[in-house]
Amino acid sequence: MTTAALNLDDLKSHIGRRQTATDVLHPGPANLLRLAFARPEPELETGDPLPPAWLALYFLPQYRPDELRPDGSPRDAGVVPPMPLPRRMFAGERVRFHRPLRLGDAVRRETELADIALKSGSTGTLVFATVVNRVFGPEGLALEDERRTVFREEIKPGERNQAPRRDPAPTDVPWRKRVTADPVLLFRFSALTFNSHRIHYDRAWALETEGYPGLVVHGPLTTTLLIDFARDCNPGRALRGYATQARAPLFEGAPFELRGRPTSDGRAAELWAVTPEGTIAMSAEVELA
Repeated sequence: MTTAALNLDDLKSHIGRRQTATDVLHPGPANLLRLAFARPEPELETGDPLPPAWLALYFLPQYRPDELRPDGSPRDAGVVPPMPLPRRMFAGERVRFHRPLRLGDAVRRETELADIALKSGSTGTLVFATVVNRVFGPEGLALEDERRTVFREEIKPGERNQAPRRDPAPTDVPWRKRVTADPVLLFRFSALTFNSHRIHYDRAWALETEGYPGLVVHGPLTTTLLIDFARDCNPGRALRGYATQARAPLFEGAPFELRGRPTSDGRAAELWAVTPEGTIAMSAEVELA
């Protein structure tokens, strides 16, 4: 795939594209995720704060079967135009909280395509799309979310999916938690977020078509686990915001670890999702109130 074939200028012409959506933060989806995660909290009710990284349960994608790619991802992903590179992965996000969202709130989301950039990495040609979301509740702007998605070249049938560069994760950390994402959890998260990307539930597709060693753990699932972990390690403290960067995929059935530590000033925390090999799958920085 060449830069010319991508027609980067055409893709960039979509920058500034906007959409607006509305939803209601019903307690039902949040309680189902609470059960899927085996969270210790009692049943969530109208008026309770929505946990910081759980907005993925709302503003769900709405596409007919004929609007999907063969891999189950949407051909036209909202404000992101159709991409010539077929493989789509979560790359990270930056979230800033302005006021709480509560279960039962009627909410509005304004979405804008902020940037499209072309890069060449160790795994080939990459296109990064940056989308900014602003979510408004009954009292005004509640959060801003800048999310990055990466699009990659298709691999040839029978080839292994080339792994990105892997960095060792810190080991001198006070907070640790072991996690195993089994196919049931991946299915439940796909269902709750209406995510039809086949790498998360269709093992034959993940192995044979995309060359992965197993089902892929969703980037937003790893994010949610990390941010919940940050809350659990800092009881009684609210989150002002967080930023995540996806480094490498995690896979079903391969136990991984959440690690974290407070910053020296105590006003923030650094966290990592760590592969079974001890390398960084995702890093996160959380600002604490």
